[in-house]
Amino acid sequence: MKTKRQAKMLELIRKYEIETQEELSDYLEKEGYQVTQATVSRDIRELKLTKVPMTGGKQKYAALQEPGDDMALKYGRVFTDGFLSMDIAQNILVIKTVSGMASAVAAALDAMAFDEIVGSIAGDDTIMCVLHSEDDAVRVKNRLRKIVEE
Repeated sequence: MKTKRQAKMLELIRKYEIETQEELSDYLEKEGYQVTQATVSRDIRELKLTKVPMTGGKQKYAALQEPGDDMALKYGRVFTDGFLSMDIAQNILVIKTVSGMASAVAAALDAMAFDEIVGSIAGDDTIMCVLHSEDDAVRVKNRLRKIVEE
């Protein structure tokens, strides 16, 4: 839900000249999202939205950089460059990396923000990711496999 709401927020600020959080909340509610001021404020922070000047001295919300544009490519590259293999043990995904690369690969994995991952620990060449369930482990493994194979 959060991902969809934030994607809708980005769509709305591209489409309309939204000046305030209240205005953004109104647009979201018209789109079927029930939000509080705190939720909108947190989403603005997470999306790194900022206000940019318009004509007439007014300001509107804008994304300085669309989430995932350039950074997704960088994280994917770090993951791919350091990745060697992965295996599942129940709800734990074990990722083997090039020696010395586990921390960098784990940081890239964290930045990918998989909701299924509870947490991860990196050593020198191994990362252990704890997932909510065995099914989540399989899903994340398949998604990561696609990144490596691209």
